[in-house]
Amino acid sequence: MSEDMEMKDQATPSHSVSSALPSTLHHLKEIASIIETGSYSKEVRRIARAMRLTFALRRKLTAPLLSSFLEYVLVPASEPHAKLSSYIPNPKAKACSSASIVRLKSLNRRTFDVIGSRLYFYYSYSYELTGDLAEIRGNLLALHRIATLHHDELGKETLLNLLLRNYLHYNLYDQAEKLRSKAPRFEAHSNQQYCRYLFYLGKIRTIQLEYTDAKESLLQAACKAPSAARGFRIQCNKWALIVRLLLGEIPERTVFMQRGLEKALRPYFELTNAVRIGDLDLFKNVAEKFGTTFSTDGTHNLIDRLRHNVIRTGLRNISISYSCIWLADVAKKLRLNSADPVADAESIVAKAIRDGAIDASLDHADRWMISKKIGDIYSTHEPQLTFNSWIVFCLNMHKVLRRGEKDNKSKNWLSI
Repeated sequence: MSEDMEMKDQATPSHSVSSALPSTLHHLKEIASIIETGSYSKEVRRIARAMRLTFALRRKLTAPLLSSFLEYVLVPASEPHAKLSSYIPNPKAKACSSASIVRLKSLNRRTFDVIGSRLYFYYSYSYELTGDLAEIRGNLLALHRIATLHHDELGKETLLNLLLRNYLHYNLYDQAEKLRSKAPRFEAHSNQQYCRYLFYLGKIRTIQLEYTDAKESLLQAACKAPSAARGFRIQCNKWALIVRLLLGEIPERTVFMQRGLEKALRPYFELTNAVRIGDLDLFKNVAEKFGTTFSTDGTHNLIDRLRHNVIRTGLRNISISYSCIWLADVAKKLRLNSADPVADAESIVAKAIRDGAIDASLDHADRWMISKKIGDIYSTHEPQLTFNSWIVFCLNMHKVLRRGEKDNKSKNWLSI
């Protein structure tokens, strides 16, 4: 490691910490030792292992503990020690992360790639928490160019995801898609970064009305995400549920009963129930009841798109129940509260018939909707199309898993 991170040969730190801290401090010392060993031996996998070990310690860090750790790894009164210690008493995440990025730009060693990717994340996260994410967009683009030139694959993928998150935070979906399409191919060197990429890709595809591709990306992200990443899995499932509803599908009840996700998915369960029944009033009540939740999740505009699906489902139920019905009664059952509900019902029925949503005919003169006799669904192409969509999803998942397996084999062969 560099001189400013050289270990000192002292037994214990001078600062006294509480009885609960020594175990955490001991873990930090072990992590520092692993990083030092990996840096000297140029083994990136050791440093990657050290970074994984820090995840469990983040919530246990306190100011006294960090002060004791700095005294262990740095020479007291040295410039690095004084500079890092100045950030501890008064939390200055933005200043600390910005200083670390400046220092990182002057380094070009593959052993720093893993640490650099974490620094990029916290650099962006600190600005996101203060609402200043737009300020660093240009710097993130510059860092992405540097990572590409230095062949820093992990840093390149991390920065691409941070840029996509930056654009999506401000609803700049067109710019996010332009960046994604022009960026180098995502090689998935990190499972976590690949999951994030799939999630952002799914959000972009959803806004662009490409629901089939969006569904595939979101479901893959949810399946590949670690079980410990509960918040990320919740967001993936929320967006995937909305996309499935927009596609005209009704998600299975088991999706909402996943362990640890029941409470978070409750608003979407009630929304799905309203869409399944085709009750426009119930749909409006659910949208108003959980409006704050939907706005926070960024799905409020997508739920507005579902209104048409609710009306179409209600219309399909009416066409099954009645062989012939007045358009005025259709408007009443659909609860169309407009200036001319009969005219609205007529246009809705006509569009549903044209799109093949219902098998009926329309009598414009007498204003009737006449449903045709319902045949056997297994005599249609619907079961074939549904089964084909399952096969395509399974084949794509198999292709992704096989590619990851081949990459691991090639890496093992190269390491030999």
